[in-house]
This record gives sequence, structure tokens and C-alpha cells, in this order.
Amino acid sequence: MYEIATDSSTHLPPLPTMEFIFFSIFPCLLLILHPTSAIGRSIPTISEIEGGGNGYEKPAAADCDGKWIHIRKLPSRFNTDLLLACNSFPVFAEDFCPSLANHGLGPRTHNRSRSWYRTDHHYLEPLFHRRLLEYPCLTGDPAGAEAIFLPYYAALDALPYLYSSDFYNDSAQHGLHLQRFLVGDDNPQIWSRRSGHDHFLVIARPAWDFSQDPAADPPSWGTSFLHLPAFLNITALTIESRPDAWQEHAIPYPTSFHPATIERLESWLDRAKRSLRPTLMLFAGGGGGGGPNIRGSIRAECENRTDLCEIVDCSDGACAHDPIRYMLPMLRSRFCLQPPGDTPTRRSTFDGILAGCIPVFFEELSARSQYSWHLPPVEYGEFSVFIPKEEVVFQGVHVADVLEAIPDEQYRRMRRRVLEIVPSVIYRRHGSSAGLRARKDAFDLAIDGVLRRIKQRPDQWA
Repeated sequence: MYEIATDSSTHLPPLPTMEFIFFSIFPCLLLILHPTSAIGRSIPTISEIEGGGNGYEKPAAADCDGKWIHIRKLPSRFNTDLLLACNSFPVFAEDFCPSLANHGLGPRTHNRSRSWYRTDHHYLEPLFHRRLLEYPCLTGDPAGAEAIFLPYYAALDALPYLYSSDFYNDSAQHGLHLQRFLVGDDNPQIWSRRSGHDHFLVIARPAWDFSQDPAADPPSWGTSFLHLPAFLNITALTIESRPDAWQEHAIPYPTSFHPATIERLESWLDRAKRSLRPTLMLFAGGGGGGGPNIRGSIRAECENRTDLCEIVDCSDGACAHDPIRYMLPMLRSRFCLQPPGDTPTRRSTFDGILAGCIPVFFEELSARSQYSWHLPPVEYGEFSVFIPKEEVVFQGVHVADVLEAIPDEQYRRMRRRVLEIVPSVIYRRHGSSAGLRARKDAFDLAIDGVLRRIKQRPDQWA
């Protein structure tokens, strides 16, 4: 059975105002009344994971050589308290609390769904945190760890600075409380041992949102979190990185597909493999208005070539939490067009790969220079097409002409390669089967990349 659909999301941190006091207390009352609510069960403890009878076996110490990770114990104001404010932020009218269900995966798309959830990428932080609690090589001794994870929900904590007029001019303050805690208040020797070089965290927004120059006058968009002295040394896993920035590394956006068994993954891959592809190309997205731009050019071409191109209009968030709206058309299409929007990357890239729809990129920053741990740059020609956006917008190149010129045999090879990539760009469900855990997913590859990155850094703390 094909199981999909999705909801809404984007969440919000505590606001230091009387209004926030009310809104943060209200969800707490809900927890008392409904102790099994999504909020109350968002993140279990390590002891709950280890004692939960989930069939996980502790590996031998030798199997964890060079792989040990310690999770810093942070005060709840840096993570779970932020989840309690899921319905409190005044700039959004929706209640995003339902998106916390299933430890950040969101609610199931329907009652019988076993692999599809209404996932919002803004909750990658608790989702990743939950998965890390199942990591087999956790240690309670920070001195014996190769890497130290900060369970700080930076994107949620940043929301007042990004969207509230009361805090917009104070965006350089974002992260100062965490810096103070790590460097001075809580076992400062853990930080000073390697000056933060061995620490990493996840940020569920593009790095651009955290890289405002603290001296900017007037302030521009974003906070200055990545400019804080202590955090110049950390590794930040973001859904989009800046070019040439050494602090962060991009990891895939979460899709709505989170299988728990190898059978469910293979069943989906078989469906995508067998799916007929009568449509040459698909664009799922919004935008395209204003002056000359790549989205406008794609829309104009698709509207003139309806025999070859399908548009799924995602304006005003129409697709944000309804995967059926775009996944079914992606299954019908050979190529999925992935033009940049407000920023170069798109969640749609990974939705399309999941559907076996070959991605078509229009600038390097959209993927090739972003996701090297999950999509090897030297292999891009094997699973994607690149058409410079300038050629489409200003030189009259037609996307359909380029794609129609690809020989059938080359197309079939590319499609096979796209489907081979799927397991490495999805986030499997927590508590998944041993068979599925044997195949590395987006989380596993991110952890491998972090460990390599930390080992390769200069030993400046020796």
C-alpha cells in the first residue's frame, strides 16, 4: 500500500516575556493532563533506550575504537524546554505541537501508515538527537570520546531573533548563554581540553541564518551564532552550508519516509523501480515571479510544453506537509527539476531521489558542493543532470531539449543509480530492525563524516 501525507511545522523557542510565560506553562499543563502526548515523549533518556528491550546489543569495546561519542548533558532550557513552546510563537498562527509526535518524525500520514510521517525539516534537531541515543558507541566519559555531541536545538532557539521585532536587533546575542555555559559554567575542562574542536551539533536551518556579521549596521537577516568565538571550532551539521565555510557541513533534509525494517525499504524501492514514467520532467515548487530567474523560465517552458512537463504548484506552503501532492507526480516523472529558491538547496531534491526521479540542478551550490558525505561529488554525472541557470535564463536553452537528448540507456543507468542512493539519504525510524541498521542511512553517514572530520583537524590542543 502506498502510505503518505503530511502536516505542518516550524517551531519555536521560549520568549523572555510574560506572553511566553503563559504559552510555556500551557503545554506543561497539557503534559499533566496527557502524559503520553507527543511533547512529553519527544526525547527519552539514555537509560530508557538501553533498558527498553529493543533488541540492541552493546558492541564489543574493540568495535568502537575511534568511534566513541559522548552526549553533553545540557540544561533543558537548551533543548526540551524549547519544544514546550511549540504553540507559542506569535508570528505563526498554526499549532506545531503535533509535529513533535514520534520523536520529531511527526504524526503518521494515516492510521495504518508504517513508514510515512508528516515530517517537517525544522525538527531535524530532536529527530537526530533521538537517533543518537541509539548509537552503539556512546560513552559517559568525555575524556574517552572521539566526538562530543551538543544536544542544543539551535534553530528553535533562534526563532525570536529571526522573527520577533523585539529581538531582531539583538541577534548577536543568540548562543551567548550556551557559550557561557560550555566555557565557564559546566565542567569547563571538557571544552578546554580541545577548545571545542571535538564538539558537534545539528542545526535544522541553512547556515546563512546563523552567519550575520556581529558588527553589521544595520543588522541583516540571521543571527551571529557561528561567529561566536567558542563556536568557530565546532562542527555544525546544517541542511545547507555556505561556500568555503569550514565550520559546517550539509546533511540531507529529512523526507517523510522513515522505514523501520529492510522489507519496508525494499518494498518502496521496488515500487519506485517499477513505476511507469510517462512525464519527461517535473517541477514541484513556487516562485518564479519578478524579473528574469530560473524558476520563472522553468514555469514558462512547462506551461508551453504540457506534453513533456508537469508543474506541482507549491506556492504558499501548499506542499509543505502533504507528500502525496508531490510524491505521486514524482513517481510518474523521469527528471525532477531542482532550481534554487531563496537559498540554493531544496528538500525536494531528496524527495525526488526517494521517488527515483533523476535530479536536474542549475547551480553547484544546490547539491554538489553541499552533501559530499551522502552524494559523492565525483559521481554526480552518474545520477544527476546539470544545466547552468544562466544558459536557461539568458541564452534560451530549453531544459526539455537537453533532457530529451539523453540516450535511453544512459537514462536507465542514471535511474538505477538514483535508486541505489536512496538508503543513504533517508533517515530510518528509531528502533528499526537489525537488518535495516546494517545499511547506513543519512544519520549513519553524518556520524561517520563527523568522526573523520574531527580526526583530520590539526591537533592544536596537544
